[in-house]
This record gives sequence, C-alpha cells and structure tokens, in this order.
Amino acid sequence: MKPYMPLAWTEIRTRAINFSKGWAGAARERAEAQTFWNEFFEVFGIRRRTVATFEEPVKNLKGDTDFIDLFWKGRLIAEHKSLGKDLAQAHTQAIGYIQELINEGREEEAPRYILVSDFARIALHDLEPEDPARATVQFNLADFPRHVRHFAFIAGYETRQLDPEDPANIKAAELLANVHDRLEEVGYVGHDLQRFMVRILFCLFADDTGIFEPDTFRLFVERQTRPDGSDLGAQLARFFAILNTPEDARPTNLDEDLSHLPYVNGDLFAEGLAFPQFDTPMRTALTTCCSFHWERISPAIFGSLFQSIMQPRQRRQIGAHYTSERDILKLIRSLFLDDLRAEFESVRNDKRKLETFHRRLGGLRFLDPACGCGNFLVISYRELRRLEMDVLDARFGAKINEGDVRAECRITVSQFYGIEIEEWAVRIAEVALWLMDHQMNQELFKRFSQVRPSVPLTSSPHIRPGNALRIDWNDLLPAAECSYVLGNPPFVGAKFQTDKQKEDMDAVAQGVRGRGLLDYVTGWYFKAAEYIVGTGVRVAFVSTNSVTQGEQVGVLWSELFRRGVKIHFAHRTFAWTSEARRKAHVHVVIVGWGLGDCSDKRIYDYETDPQHATVSTVRNISPYLIEGENRAITNRSKPLCDSPAIGIGNKPIDGGNYLFTPQERDTFLAKEPEAKVFFRPWIGSQEFLNGGQRWCLWLGECGPSRLRQMPECLKRVEAVRDFRLKRDSEPTRKLAEFPTRFHVENMPGNTFLVIPKVSSERRRYIPIGFMDPRTLVSDLVFVLPDAGLYHFGVLSSEMHMAWVRQVCGRLESRYRYSNKLVYNNFPWPGEVTDKQKARVEQAAQGVLDARKQFPESTLADLYDPLAMPPDLVKAHAVLDRAVDACYRAQPFTSERQRVEFLFALYEKLTAPLTATRKKPRRRQAGE
Repeated sequence: MKPYMPLAWTEIRTRAINFSKGWAGAARERAEAQTFWNEFFEVFGIRRRTVATFEEPVKNLKGDTDFIDLFWKGRLIAEHKSLGKDLAQAHTQAIGYIQELINEGREEEAPRYILVSDFARIALHDLEPEDPARATVQFNLADFPRHVRHFAFIAGYETRQLDPEDPANIKAAELLANVHDRLEEVGYVGHDLQRFMVRILFCLFADDTGIFEPDTFRLFVERQTRPDGSDLGAQLARFFAILNTPEDARPTNLDEDLSHLPYVNGDLFAEGLAFPQFDTPMRTALTTCCSFHWERISPAIFGSLFQSIMQPRQRRQIGAHYTSERDILKLIRSLFLDDLRAEFESVRNDKRKLETFHRRLGGLRFLDPACGCGNFLVISYRELRRLEMDVLDARFGAKINEGDVRAECRITVSQFYGIEIEEWAVRIAEVALWLMDHQMNQELFKRFSQVRPSVPLTSSPHIRPGNALRIDWNDLLPAAECSYVLGNPPFVGAKFQTDKQKEDMDAVAQGVRGRGLLDYVTGWYFKAAEYIVGTGVRVAFVSTNSVTQGEQVGVLWSELFRRGVKIHFAHRTFAWTSEARRKAHVHVVIVGWGLGDCSDKRIYDYETDPQHATVSTVRNISPYLIEGENRAITNRSKPLCDSPAIGIGNKPIDGGNYLFTPQERDTFLAKEPEAKVFFRPWIGSQEFLNGGQRWCLWLGECGPSRLRQMPECLKRVEAVRDFRLKRDSEPTRKLAEFPTRFHVENMPGNTFLVIPKVSSERRRYIPIGFMDPRTLVSDLVFVLPDAGLYHFGVLSSEMHMAWVRQVCGRLESRYRYSNKLVYNNFPWPGEVTDKQKARVEQAAQGVLDARKQFPESTLADLYDPLAMPPDLVKAHAVLDRAVDACYRAQPFTSERQRVEFLFALYEKLTAPLTATRKKPRRRQAGE
C-alpha cells in the first residue's frame, strides 16, 4: 500500500462532488450519521478511524456521562442532528463538550474546530480564526464542492499564522524537556540521545502538519506499545526503520496503519540507535508530547526548542535561546531580500526578464558559518520561497492552474549551507529546513491548489559539523559559487575566551596587532574577509556592539579596511530581546559588508523608536556605524585640543597596608596618635560614586627621623617592602627600594576634577566632580589637575556623553572611560567666545548647586535614571544647550547627529595640512 500523501486538490474536489451528490436531497435517518462522517473523511483521503472516534464519553457537571458524536483530539468535534434540526443548538452543545473536556483536565484535547450537520446543511466554526470575520461558514450540502477549501486542515493542508511569542512555544519546550530528562536519568545520554530526540521531534511535527497521516505517531505509541513502556524502544525502532525504507522495499504484510508512513530519506532515520529500557513515566512523558498541538510551533524556532532541551544547565525561558524572527529579518532584508523584492517589482511586467530573475533565484547560495540550529537559514529559505510564489503568480497568472506549477519551483533547501561545531545542532538544522520546506509546500498548495510533496526528500541542505575558524569554507561551498554569508557568530568577550578559542583567534587574526582585545565574533569577520577575496559575495553578521566601540574598532576595522572591506549597511545598536519575556539580553549591531563599494549605503537607527528603524542613505559608513570615513580612532598620548592634561590617580602597590577603614584608622591611631597628620582621605571609584570612607597613610613626605619615632608606621613600611619583593614583576620588586612611595603618584596642589574609570551604562551622564587637594584618589579614577567649571561643564554634557558611548570600551556593559582613547581624542569646541564660555560655566555651577540640594544622596543616587531629581535633570538640560551652542547654532535633535558632528570635527582636526599659502598677486599696471 502506498504511503500517506495528501490528495491533490483536484482529486479532493472530485470526491466532494460525488459525496454531495450521494447525500444531498434524500431523506436520511440519524442512525446513518456515522456512515456520513466516514465518507466525509474519505473525501480528503483520511480514514476516519485512524484519527477520530465516535461516541467519545465525557463527564458533565452533574457527574453524568455525555457522548460526543465524533471527536478528533485537539482538532475537531462534530455534532450531527436530524434533518431540519437547529444547527445553532448543535454548536452550543459542542461548546459545552469542550468545557467538559477542560473540566476533566483534558484541555490539551480541546479542538480548534466545531463541525455540525443535519445531512442537508453543514456549518464549520473555527475557534482560533486568523480573521474573526471568517470564523464561521455555513452552506447547503449541495454546495460542499464550492466550500471544500475551508476543510483543508483535514487533509493536512492547513496553514496558520504562527506566532513566535505564542506561550505554546514554552509549553512545547517543557514537554520535550520532560522526555529528555526522563531518558537522561536512566543513563541514556550523548549521541544516541541527541539523535533520538531529533527523530521524536520530527515525528511530532509530522503528525500534526500533514507529513504523516494525522495522529499516526500518537496512535502508534498509544495503541501498539504496552502501558509499562517495556516494549516502547523496540516499537520505536520498528517505526523509525519503516520511515527509512522505500515503500517498494517494505514487507507486504506490514500493518495497514504503518504502511501509510512516508519514506523519509536524507539519513534522518538511517543510523541504528541503541534504545534505553523504557518505563511507565518515560512512556507517559512521550504520550503527553504526542497530545500537544505541534502545528502551532514554527519550524523557524524548531532548532531553538531543541537547544533549550539539550542544554538543561542553561535552560531558561525559550525566548532566551533563540534569535527572534524580527531580528533575523532585519539582517536578511538588508542583506538581500529587500533588493530582490525591488528587482522583482522592476521586472514583473517583462516576461523575459522575469524568467531570468527566477532562474537567478534558483542559483543563489547562502552560507551561515556559525549556523547553530539553522534559524537564519530557515527564515531565509522561507522568505525566498514566498518571493518565488509571487514570481510564479506574476509569470503564469490565471493560467497557473493549467500547468504543473511544481515543475517551475526552483528554490530548494540544497541552496543553503552551514557550519556548526555541535553535531546535534547540525542535525536539527537539517530537520528544521526540511520542515520549513514542508510548510512552504503547504503555502504553495494554498495559493495554487497544487501539491509539491515534502517526502521523500529530494534535496538536502549542506550543514557540516566543524570549527568554522579552523576549516576551509571553500571545501563546503566554493566562494565563487556563494552569494551571501550571514549569521550570528558566538558572543564571547576577549576576557572570557577559553584557551581553545584564543588559539582560534590567533589562527585567523595572525599578524593583527592587538588581537588579544578582540571578541570571539570578530574571528568570523577575518575568516569571511579571506573567503570572499576575488568575489562579489556580500556578508552580514549580528554582533555585540562592542565591535563598533572602544579599542576593538581600531584593531578590527583598521585591518579589514586594509584588506579592502567596505561597509554596505548597518543597523546601529538595538536591544536583542527575548521573545518570551521581552527581556533584553545584550545590545547588538548588524553590519553588512563586502570587498568593493556599493552606491546605496544605508544606516538603520533605533534611537527614536526601538521597534521601527529610521533609515537613511549615506555617502559612506564609518566603523562606528555613522556617516563618516573608513577610519578608526586609536590611542593618543596627548589631548587633540587645547584642554587640560589627564592622568590616572595614585597606585600604591602596597598590599593594602596603607589603606584603612575608619575603624581600622581609629585603632591604629590609638596605638600611634603621632601618625594622625599623615592620614588623608582616600577615594576610589566606589567611594566617589557610592559614598563610604577610606583613609590612606601617606608617608612619602615623612622625614626619616620622624618616621623612626613611629614604630607602627615602620611596621607598615616594612610590610609594603616585603610585599613588593615577593612580586613577579621586576619593576615592582625594584619599587621595594622606596617603600614609602607609590608606584604612581598624582597629588594635585589645587582643586582637581575626577572622572571614574567605570560607570553604569544606565546613567545618562557619567558623574564627575571636584576634589579637595588634601584628598588622595586611587588609580580607579582619572584626574584633571587644571580643570575649571568650563571643563566640568563640557565633560558633563550630552555632547561628551555621545562621544563616550560611541568611542569608549565596555566592562561587561558598563562604560570604561579611557584617557588615551576617549579624552585625548575628544574634539572640544573651537573658537568659543567669552560669552559662550560664561554660559557654560554658569550652567555647570547650576548642576553642582542642584546636587547640593541632596546632601544625603550619593552620586549613584543622583544619577540613577529612575531617581534623578527633577532639578538636576533641568540643570543638565540647561548645560547641554549651553555646550551645544559652543559647537554650532543649530540645535542637535538626536545622539546620532551629535556623533556625526563630532566625528566630522575630529576628521577636520586630524586632517593633514595640505593647503599652502597663496602667493601675493602682482599689481597690474594702472592699479
């Protein structure tokens, strides 16, 4: 017997005509209802007994038993009435049965559809309609052939709008995790467990999406395995073996139910697996999975579901485990989809050009060299298939049903290539692509009423296990045949890389100075730049925004620009969110690039609306993802402008011997009161921002005779000397010769300005402030000895913060201020008038005065975005306007405007002086 295959729509219509002729117009008895429904299901090529039961019992609120006329778990309830009876009453009765199912704890069995009939009329009610206006359709039985499309879900052709935020995604992950955990508990682990879970997940999807005859897998597990699970392993092995066997090679005496299974090639079921000894809880976990509505889960997150169950130590809400479709679409639309759509619109009315365009679509090749579970490839395939359907419609129009549209389909999963280090992820990426192929075949049927069979698999994606930074991508897909490289390489900061990952970086960034500063994701940039040499391949990666900030910019982009890279488009920083909980996990950018220029460079900005980008076309995109030159800012030893020198605070290298809490200081002075004059307040970034008090014993200017009179101080000096002598660093051991001095000493004689090295990214402004010269500050802050109110004002402004956010590095996500990179390169306002300077100084004093209103609050309190006092907010707004006016008369309306202005000013200040003085013009006669 042939395996199950959804009937062609023409065949279904023919059967519908015969069915309606056979039943309409004749007097029928209620007892004939079961025959009616058996023949009704045969219209769609479905044997009713394999999916639905008659007279399903259910308890009502009184404790009595009601019976549902026809019940298809999770899919359909049918109620039949005698000729001429009220169908609305039958609908109400069916709604009551659904409530009774829920009351019994059988909510997973609650159906989406209610079907009622009296032999002469049929009414179909969709309880989860995509369009509420079409939730109900009612017609005479004679008109059934005209309305048969509404029942496509019975034949397995149902398509529905899948919501990645549907709570069903989380429920599905929990059910699969339960199966996985039960297996792992009995020692079933590793490769066999991974392969087994991939097969189970495929069967669950196949059961509910029309690849299998509906509920084939569920009924097999429920009816052909023992309740104690003792034979479940053997029966599953049998089920998998049938799927791996062509129908013409199967035993002729195979059970009828199993003979309808399709042949699934592609090696999914080819490998023999060892099976665990199943028990009752394990079988229960699997049957519970089988009762879930898997058609609600999009193949786009299929791989992420699997990832969430195979990594239980990292298991969180499902949204935390996958890139959202919304973010994937940002990349693929910018990289190729929008351009292809635009090209299609330009040629759709030219049959010759349209056919050429269609052929080109079939020749495109896509490589994701860090594909994980295949999300980027799956979404790309889906969007290309949908584009192709539009092309087919444009090419053939109304004549499309006269020919075989399937023969014209040219997009296949074999156009998609991937590299992934985890073997299980490779397998799941393949399956996810196959399932998306099936979903697209369903959409093809919905649009053109023609079936493109999903199985047997006629083409396969090319996903290879391996370390993408160590293998030659040309061995998988020659660069000359590749069209696009895309993906989301792993996010691992430089300080968090394993030894193996550091070796990978050394291999791909060999000869690049400063490569130790780079995040792991940058390895894919170097590898891709090498791969696409001599081609027109375009590349786009999602990356942490650190690749466009701080010191990494100079290291990464200077090298890529040297190799000829040009940035073609960029999505500026946006929050990569969890679909399940809408929680931001990391801030990312998307950078699209290639070797060679393009005319239409685009920047997508999310500053004003995090959900909808503002798109601008620009002349060139800088590595900071703003309009500007291909130039990275690097460390500068002295300020670019005429501004105060900056230095770090004091660095004792004392083993803590010179630093005291107030209590420790009091205890020390009780023993040696003469030392009181040598104690000075000590401020690090913690004390500066969050309050608290520490003291430093500063003996660097204490004469030897006086020092010898303070034995407790001498003990401290000796301890410091011993600490330094035991260090590995030669300069530190050398410093032991001067135990009363610090390694770095920066003690201004007048009031000085302090900038903390690290500050929360949540703050709109980095809190800075003035310090009394008696206070010693640590090397965790920067010191500006000669700064005044004007400098405080500029450095406390939105202009300076715009520069900081773009140029500074990050410690985790916090700002890491830098003297050489941020401060020394900062373009200060030029040609400031006395009046403008006075306004800045006045506004700066206003900020300090606003702070003084809250003497009990720390700077961390004052600059918390949720607690910042209104008076301080207003004072900063006045200061921002005063500083802005020093740069230009026209107000700035966005951070991007500020950044682009500052970078243009930086370019101007750093440009070489090429102009020469003009020679004086000779006077002409008569002048």
